[in-house]
Amino acid sequence: MTDKPQIRVTVFSDYICPFCYIGDARLQRLREEFDLKVNWCFLEIHPETPAEGQPVSALGYPSASWERMMATLMEMAREDGLVLREHDFTTCSRSALQLAEAAKFIDPVLFYRLHEALFRAFFVEGENIGSAEVLEELALAAGLSQSQFETALHDRDAAARLRQYRRAAQELGVQATPTFFIGERRLDGAVPVEELRAAARAAA
Repeated sequence: MTDKPQIRVTVFSDYICPFCYIGDARLQRLREEFDLKVNWCFLEIHPETPAEGQPVSALGYPSASWERMMATLMEMAREDGLVLREHDFTTCSRSALQLAEAAKFIDPVLFYRLHEALFRAFFVEGENIGSAEVLEELALAAGLSQSQFETALHDRDAAARLRQYRRAAQELGVQATPTFFIGERRLDGAVPVEELRAAARAAA
């Protein structure tokens, strides 16, 4: 049992989104004060990207805009004490999202181990989380069995929920990841932890 106020949070997020990596770390800091019940709604932000990956230049950002965004990200990561490698590579996140969504219904503890490992693998270690081999290694290290991993990648219910999240995002007008819904508040992007905390306190 805990005497912390229970707060329900909905988050639209993707494991290849650097702002989601930072936003997740900021959200987790609220657990010091609140009993968070998080509804992770995984949203594939670049479905056109091949699983073998490609340079971020293929995403079509103007180079000056990309450099400004990366400078902002690096500063945010530094302020939060996070490691963030130079982000020059992206991949298809579909299988990672499918795996994580299935893991939510296998065991919450294993899910959060995998959840953290996916962000760390991509943004700290520079691994290709579009690779089945990488995902298998991460899943087994998180505690999933071989059969659970193989079943998760073909879980039709998990795939259906991912489609449902995309429809919900469209209906809600979600255009940024991460997007947080806390009580009556909607917060777009990797907002400061103070804003997340204020929304949680209002909801409590």
